[in-house]
Amino acid sequence: MYIHELSLRSFRNYDELSLTFDHKINVIIGENAQGKTNLMEAIYVLAFTRSHRTSRDKELIQWDAEYGKIKGSIFKRNRRFPLEIIVSKKGKKAKLNHIEQKRLSDYIGALNVVMFAPEDLNLVKGSPQVRRRFIDMEIGQIQPTYIYHLGQYQKILRQRNHLLKDLQRKPGADRTMLGVLTEQLIEHATTIVERRFKFLQLLRSWATPIHEGISRQLEKLEIAYDASVRVSEDMNLETIKDTFSEKFAEIESKEVERGTTLAGPHRDDLVFYVNGKDVQTYGSQGQQRTTALSLKLAEIELIHSEVGEYPILLLDDVLSELDDFRQSHLLHTIQGKVQTFVSTTSIDGIEHEALEQAEIFRVKEGTIDVEK
Repeated sequence: MYIHELSLRSFRNYDELSLTFDHKINVIIGENAQGKTNLMEAIYVLAFTRSHRTSRDKELIQWDAEYGKIKGSIFKRNRRFPLEIIVSKKGKKAKLNHIEQKRLSDYIGALNVVMFAPEDLNLVKGSPQVRRRFIDMEIGQIQPTYIYHLGQYQKILRQRNHLLKDLQRKPGADRTMLGVLTEQLIEHATTIVERRFKFLQLLRSWATPIHEGISRQLEKLEIAYDASVRVSEDMNLETIKDTFSEKFAEIESKEVERGTTLAGPHRDDLVFYVNGKDVQTYGSQGQQRTTALSLKLAEIELIHSEVGEYPILLLDDVLSELDDFRQSHLLHTIQGKVQTFVSTTSIDGIEHEALEQAEIFRVKEGTIDVEK
């Protein structure tokens, strides 16, 4: 899987841009605030229909433009087909093979992308929200229907929280509607948690040996799911659903008292252990970075095992954040099998044969020159 062509119109600081890429490694060089990350972001949006940097879509559009457009020509399973995302103040449109998709969740998965940026080094020590987003985005790539369940869950969660606030202000009010929303929430929560469990089993199978390799066999990585409801990986869907029902019945009065939903997938977390110790609390910075790198490399292999092709890898200003050994391990792992985009202010000091044959793009003030 690789991107052959990419064109942008009124996207961030790019008026008009059209590029073709090498199917191996492409290096984007430029000073800060020139447009390197904007180009990486465009590829990310083409895959996920949303940015990794902002939840405000209008920030993607040039201030004086009605809309922004990203078009890509993709090779997947030896077939070439076009993708297109149009972002306007009225919303987003996603086209696959020139056909507009009714739901964005029907589009996601057409292009598989793994991004590794400096903020991903916070995957271990950052907030639970960072780790939930990590797992949600990756499951969505290989199981697009997961995005639908997640969207429905978040919609019902907002409605339920709004109702709980009303009930908090009106003690003794009828709770019939709360029961209806709780039942709907549980339906989607059950599917979300069950699919997270299955994904984690796959992730462990790749991340554990990769981490052992990077740590020179000195460390063993374990990944646990920290659930807000007492569910476990050995439960089937029906048991998970019953457990959720019991939990919500137990905490209903407390939720009304506090005016918010106190349990569910939106409150769950991942915990990483190295040699039995919680890396977030007790791990060194080196162990935390090795864990983050292991997870990203595991993502690549996991997607390949599930989809049948390697995803595109975006390394956004991250190589300079890794020491020589981790840099070398990363570049050696991807060499020759993953189309990779590397953004950096300079490749000086980054010595690896994978970069010797790379195509070089130099960015300055929203214009790009290609070095052949």
